[in-house]
Amino acid sequence: MTKPTRTITAAVTAAAALAVTALSALPAGATGTAPPGRDGLAWAACPDAPADSPQRCAEVTVPLDYADPNGPRITLAVSRIAAADPGLRRGVLLAVPGGPGGSSLDLVHGMAGHLPQSVRDRYDVVGFDPRGVGRSTPVSCALDTADLSMVKVRPWPAADGSIDGNLAAARRVAETCARNGGPVLRSISTANEARDIDSVRRALGERRLSLWGVSYGTYAGAVYATMFPERTDRIVLDSNDDPDPTRVGRGWLDNYGRGVEDRFPDFAAWASAPDNPDRVADTPEEVRPLFLDLAARLDRAPLPWEGANPAELNGNVLRETLLESMYADAKFPVLARLMLAGLGRAPLPAPPKLGERELQAVQNTLAVSVGTLCNDVKWPTDPASYAKAVTADRAARPLTAGLPVNVMPCAFWPFAPAEPPVRVTDRGPANVLLTQNLRDPATPYAGALKLRAAFGDRARMVAVDSGGHDVYRANGNACGDQVVTDYLVTGRRPARDVFCPAG
Repeated sequence: MTKPTRTITAAVTAAAALAVTALSALPAGATGTAPPGRDGLAWAACPDAPADSPQRCAEVTVPLDYADPNGPRITLAVSRIAAADPGLRRGVLLAVPGGPGGSSLDLVHGMAGHLPQSVRDRYDVVGFDPRGVGRSTPVSCALDTADLSMVKVRPWPAADGSIDGNLAAARRVAETCARNGGPVLRSISTANEARDIDSVRRALGERRLSLWGVSYGTYAGAVYATMFPERTDRIVLDSNDDPDPTRVGRGWLDNYGRGVEDRFPDFAAWASAPDNPDRVADTPEEVRPLFLDLAARLDRAPLPWEGANPAELNGNVLRETLLESMYADAKFPVLARLMLAGLGRAPLPAPPKLGERELQAVQNTLAVSVGTLCNDVKWPTDPASYAKAVTADRAARPLTAGLPVNVMPCAFWPFAPAEPPVRVTDRGPANVLLTQNLRDPATPYAGALKLRAAFGDRARMVAVDSGGHDVYRANGNACGDQVVTDYLVTGRRPARDVFCPAG
């Protein structure tokens, strides 16, 4: 859960940035649209892009309901950067974003911008807004602003472990989304995203498609490779979701408990380094109890924080900051400085400011997240089962304080899933390469191993001795990057799984 990207659990500020980019990436009308190209799509310059931008934009129409192909249709926004060397062109590499609710439409500043030249020489890199996102017939639940706070979006239990507030919020969000989301929200699912991806493939005139999926995009990519195996070329899945079809999004949320525990020692070592200006403790061993004691203190006596949502620094705001800061080493200072502020050793930082447009973008992202998580699989409905699980989890994994097993809006979702989740299997071509950090807070290594097992000999895995979320061209590991690049460029997949040491 990417990212976005990652699900209803994506950071509000990151979600806003992603979705605002998507909202501005494609024109609402057809002004300046070029005649259809050889693939039948009308590619046009993307608004707000420099005149020399290599990226072009177009639209693909798909059925609202694939069971009724002649019924209502919706629009998918797509973008493309053509292969830099037409003589070397192999085909299309589709960037499948995280989330659910993320976008890969802005290729220049997003996924394509990270690719090495050897890959960009050989592929048209294509991005898109999944259905309901950004320019792709967007959806919104029209939630109250208070429900956009990340300590509401993520179901952090109350300071005493009570989930009464979580139950009320989950019911309210489910009812509001059901009332305001409309038929597009009800149509959102990972299986339909796979069908949409294949519709994009057909619109592009490609016989087969290569994919680079990140975070939730790994599950969407895995589902595509399962539903349309004969249409796949080279599949790279980066930071991998557990594909357990009995749990799906429930499992992704639960994995935060394992992932944060895996990752926290990296932060503890950094936060106690002698030359660190944001140092919070003298030794790594002191950082964990310091964090837990501070969170408990802020549970009892929150600090006023003007302009924040909520307007205080409480224990759950600190825990939420911990979770977000585990995604990348570059985010460690955010958590350290908030800890220092909570300890009275530094001022509180200025809270992020979200304007109307950013709030609209967050509404969009959260609606797609809720739609995907709730439409993919049926969730338990008994409040007592969630309360029991939270009590046990708070004791076992105190850093995440019961969040990973708590109630979500899906417990009150009034719509039954239209179809069962797709079970990823080993049936299909042996053309899947997984890449995975050992200490990923959001999609932990243990869950990635389950995707590897589900694919069987269809897949190989590159495990990188690194922390954080995102692997390929994201954390500077030359070994891991080279294996993935070689596969995309040459098609040579490792004969066996690969381990890449740190560095």
